[in-house]
Amino acid sequence: MSVDDSPSIRQLVCMTLEGAGYRTMTAVDGKDALDKLSATTVDMVIADLNMPNMDGIELTRQLRTKTAFRFTPIILLTTESQAEKKQQGKEAGATGWIVKPFQQDQLLAVIRKVLG
Repeated sequence: MSVDDSPSIRQLVCMTLEGAGYRTMTAVDGKDALDKLSATTVDMVIADLNMPNMDGIELTRQLRTKTAFRFTPIILLTTESQAEKKQQGKEAGATGWIVKPFQQDQLLAVIRKVLG
């Protein structure tokens, strides 16, 4: 699942993943993602850090409280590169961190690594 308030980023993430053979779904913010994920599970969540309604760190915290998402890889995708933000993401349960702008092959390498 790609969670980002930017339509262009959601589209880029989905195009990259679909081009590599993955199926995708999207959400516009953390609240939208939680609503959609209450009815389904996914193999991975790629979420923006800064979003309205619910940011990526809070989304990560909330997903980690759910049994179905306890071990689901969650990658935070953001323009933030500060150590403090990375630490907050890690403490919330994020699996990894990619700084925007990103290269498509960089995103796929991270995805392949965390999905095995």
